[in-house]
Amino acid sequence: MHKDWQGMATELSGAIKEVRLGAPDVMKAFSAMARAATQEGVLDTKTKELIALAISVAIRCDGCVAFHSQAAVQHGASRDEIMEVMGMALYMGAGPSLMYAAQAVEAFDQFAAASA
Repeated sequence: MHKDWQGMATELSGAIKEVRLGAPDVMKAFSAMARAATQEGVLDTKTKELIALAISVAIRCDGCVAFHSQAAVQHGASRDEIMEVMGMALYMGAGPSLMYAAQAVEAFDQFAAASA
């Protein structure tokens, strides 16, 4: 079951660049939406990334798990926070989310080890 989450994030970044070049107006709008959604407000950015990671698990999006695990590490999330968020993802997503929760924890661990 082990996936190379760092490699996936890197590969997807290249593929996303191609989409950015092919659909620049749409991607500019998407990037603006992402900045607006993740900027600090009542919730801090780390909390927003934890929410995004839980949603990634619930909707079973590998690429989303990779990017939001990486962002959670970058914003100082702890493994305990990840585990609590996985509990919420499981609650909302039931059995299939369990499979993605295991993968999200693995992705977080890989990014955390690489940043240490």
